[in-house]
Amino acid sequence: MKKQEQVLFYQFQDEEKLAIACKTLHKLGISTKILPAEAWREKVGYLLGAKGFQPAKVKAEDDFVFPHEVMVLQNIRNKRLDEVLLALKDAGVPHIRFKAVVTPFNTLWTLRRLCETMQKEHGALAAQ
Repeated sequence: MKKQEQVLFYQFQDEEKLAIACKTLHKLGISTKILPAEAWREKVGYLLGAKGFQPAKVKAEDDFVFPHEVMVLQNIRNKRLDEVLLALKDAGVPHIRFKAVVTPFNTLWTLRRLCETMQKEHGALAAQ
């Protein structure tokens, strides 16, 4: 049985871009979820609705600002990933720099850690 493909969107400011992206993914049979700003506190597995994850114990004094749009892709890999990204491009969705494919490791991370890791990786790539 094929696993449900899902995409999480975080920090999208452009409503039109988000609407086009969601519509395009829905046509491909991919479910989408738009995350609230405070979602960074939660584990990626919890945000995906995976079994065994509990909501985070919120610490009010914490604050995290991540000014970039993030797309987290679950069960989308290899040729399918290329197909999905091409469909978004063809639909007119501008390039989304911060994309992550869910792995057994990053499922256990908070969204904040995932964002920070992607930012470091982008910084390293940009520096090369």
